[in-house]
Amino acid sequence: MTEQRGSAPPHSATDETLAALAVRLRASDTGGWTRDATRALVVRLGWGWSDSPSVATGRSTGDARLRPVGKYEERHVSGEAYVELAVPVRHAAPDAASQAEAFRLAKDELTGALGQPSVMGVYGRLAPFLRTVGSWGSPYLRWRGESDTLELRAGQTGPELVLQPTDPAESWFVRQGNGEEHGITGFFGFRADASNGGLTFPGGWRAHSWETVTRALAAFLTTLPAETTALRIPMWMPIYGRIEGKGAPILFDIDCGDRLMIAAFADEVVDPASLGWGTAAEHPTTGRPWPDARHPRLRIDAGGPGEPSGQALAETIVATARAMGVETPEDLLIGTEAGDLGEYRVTYYGLGLSMA
Repeated sequence: MTEQRGSAPPHSATDETLAALAVRLRASDTGGWTRDATRALVVRLGWGWSDSPSVATGRSTGDARLRPVGKYEERHVSGEAYVELAVPVRHAAPDAASQAEAFRLAKDELTGALGQPSVMGVYGRLAPFLRTVGSWGSPYLRWRGESDTLELRAGQTGPELVLQPTDPAESWFVRQGNGEEHGITGFFGFRADASNGGLTFPGGWRAHSWETVTRALAAFLTTLPAETTALRIPMWMPIYGRIEGKGAPILFDIDCGDRLMIAAFADEVVDPASLGWGTAAEHPTTGRPWPDARHPRLRIDAGGPGEPSGQALAETIVATARAMGVETPEDLLIGTEAGDLGEYRVTYYGLGLSMA
């Protein structure tokens, strides 16, 4: 019989804090996620079981949802009947800024109760088992366990707390590494922590056309400031380019915390206005990452959560790289410096670019 580890008895969830809920979920023995074990888990949590995927919780944020194994999940499971129990934990207005702030607040509360997540990242357009992601962004945090993992992720109306068996979602992720363009989207970061023992990583893919690079960059930049705000992890990404006779100089800087700012180290042959660039005087907020107004000379302040026009920014970056002499997408490189975000080692699967 499935039992809940710990001393907390079933009780009304209407006044339960997010931290308390997370501790209860993380302490739960899921019994392998069979149908009987999952039913026992729900009952011991003090919630209402039914034959539908909906689970009555009594929480003001709404009912939880079970995801049963179907055609997208079956190749990744080993006896599980369900692959997640998702609990909405905050509602927020649909705009990107409100959603990012709700996620950030949830992260702060969970980190205070559980410590730093084992894994953090962004799903991009492709989440496990082809789950729908929101247009504002798709950040997630995971407190990984050997058999079960607790995840905070962006839901349709606000952040959700998800208890899930560890292996199925990780199996899905690894199997996407088949080398096909856009086979994996978003980015993935992990800490050097004992909880990540046995973690495996998929192979990536490489962009072979400028159209592919433009599409990947557009998707990445559109939601980036909302996601870095939600995760509370600022990002700095230099991009280099191999140019005949010049080696591989730095071409662009992408700086993103609460705002997305991009700079180009272009030579004088590039006409900034025709490609969509401005100057330090036209974008004064870019003085934060680049205080010398003369270097780099080309800049864009693309705005905060929900504001960037990713397609236009991607077209500007690609056109500028080609104007500077980068001949193929294989010659556009992410600086290795971008791989270290605080405690996390990050791979930018969704961009399809090699690291310098």
